[in-house]
Amino acid sequence: MEILSKKLSVKDVRTLKIGAAAVVCIILSVIATSWLEHWGKVRRRLSERQAELRSIVSLETKQALRQSSGQAGLLATVPVFEMPQAEEKQKYLFRNKVAEQIKKAGIETKPLEILPNRKSGNVGYKLVCVKCSSEKCRFGQILDLLAALKENPYLVGIEELNIKCDPQKQEEFKLDIVVSTFAK
Repeated sequence: MEILSKKLSVKDVRTLKIGAAAVVCIILSVIATSWLEHWGKVRRRLSERQAELRSIVSLETKQALRQSSGQAGLLATVPVFEMPQAEEKQKYLFRNKVAEQIKKAGIETKPLEILPNRKSGNVGYKLVCVKCSSEKCRFGQILDLLAALKENPYLVGIEELNIKCDPQKQEEFKLDIVVSTFAK
């Protein structure tokens, strides 16, 4: 009791402050270390996925160039394109081709939805969009679909691509994609 009743000297107060600062630094370093480890894992997984995407595209391009030479090799890497047809015919041709590509990739989806028409920047053409939603697919299936889309002769572009990972099951993904074509 006598120790508590004594006043602390300046040296004791300084020692206590330094000790408290050291404890705070130790706690912060433990938290920062665990956070940095988690961040490193996330960045490593992201870079693996990006490398996987790059390798798919580059392998296909290299194979196409090896199989044919000169201008024919370049044409093999350029996507095929069909000229737009009447709106009703174009909608169904495009939707059927997209459905075929989705089925080929092995993705189970809700029925494809044709979105309301929008005017495109090109005079004389309308933009027809098809939306595809899947609640459960694998990342490899998504990559297969994206790689196959360039073979669709009616495809103009991918308007929206949304991929979400299930936190509990990291192998399962939710896919929402909107692709478009032109129509007269």
